[in-house]
Amino acid sequence: MTHTYQLTGMTCGGCENKVKSNLLVLPDITSVEVSKDTNSATISMDKHIGLSALQDALGGKDSKYQISAIAHSEMVEETKSWAATYKPILLIFGYVTAVSLMVSLQNGTIDFMVFMRIFMAGFFLTFSFFKMLNLKAFAESYAMYDIVAKKFSAWGYIYAFIELGLGLSFALNLSPVVVNWVTLIVMTVSILGVLESVLNKKKIQCACLGAVFNLPMSTVTIVEDAIMIAMSAAMLVLM
Repeated sequence: MTHTYQLTGMTCGGCENKVKSNLLVLPDITSVEVSKDTNSATISMDKHIGLSALQDALGGKDSKYQISAIAHSEMVEETKSWAATYKPILLIFGYVTAVSLMVSLQNGTIDFMVFMRIFMAGFFLTFSFFKMLNLKAFAESYAMYDIVAKKFSAWGYIYAFIELGLGLSFALNLSPVVVNWVTLIVMTVSILGVLESVLNKKKIQCACLGAVFNLPMSTVTIVEDAIMIAMSAAMLVLM
C-alpha cells in the first residue's frame, strides 16, 4: 500500500535525505519519496503504519519534521487496513448470519433458538473446513497459544474434529443440552489462550481459519470465541 502525507520542516536536500533514511529504517516500509518543494512524503509499506510511528521515526513530536495526513483521514486508513486484514472472517460471519436469519424467520418473526443453532452450525462447519485443509499446519499454529495444545500437541488435531462434530450436531439438532455444554467448555478453554496472547501483545498468527489465511491474533479472535460462549450459554438457559 502507498500513502501520501504532508511533511513540513525540510529546507534542503540534506533534510530530504535525512527524512528518507529515518523512515526507511521502519519495518514494513519498502520505499520513500520526499519533496521539500511540495512538503510531501509518499511512502510505500507492506503493512499500514500509523502516523505516531512515522513521527517517532522523525524524532518525535518536538522534531522540526512534522508529518500529517493529506487528503485522507488517518482513521479511515486504519479502518481500511483492519477491514482488509479481517475480510475472510467478516465475509464468513456475514454469510452465516444471513443464512441463519433466513432459516430462523418463521411467520414474519425470528426464532432466536433456531437462529443461534444454525449460526453455530455454520460457524463450526466453516471454520473446521479451513482447519482440515492443512490439519498439521493448524495444529502447529494452535500450539503456539492454546493452553491445552501447548502441553498436549495432539489437542490441535482433536480440536479440529471437535469443531466438525459440533457443527454437524448443531445442524442436525442432536442432543442440544450435551452439545451446548461441550461448546461452552471447549470455547471457554480456547479463549483463555487467546486472551493471554492479546493481553501480552504477542504477534502470532491466529489459527481460527487454519493455515489458509495469515490472520493476526487480536480482539477479533476474542469476540469470535465470546460469541460462541454467549450463544451456547443462552441456549442452555432457554432450554
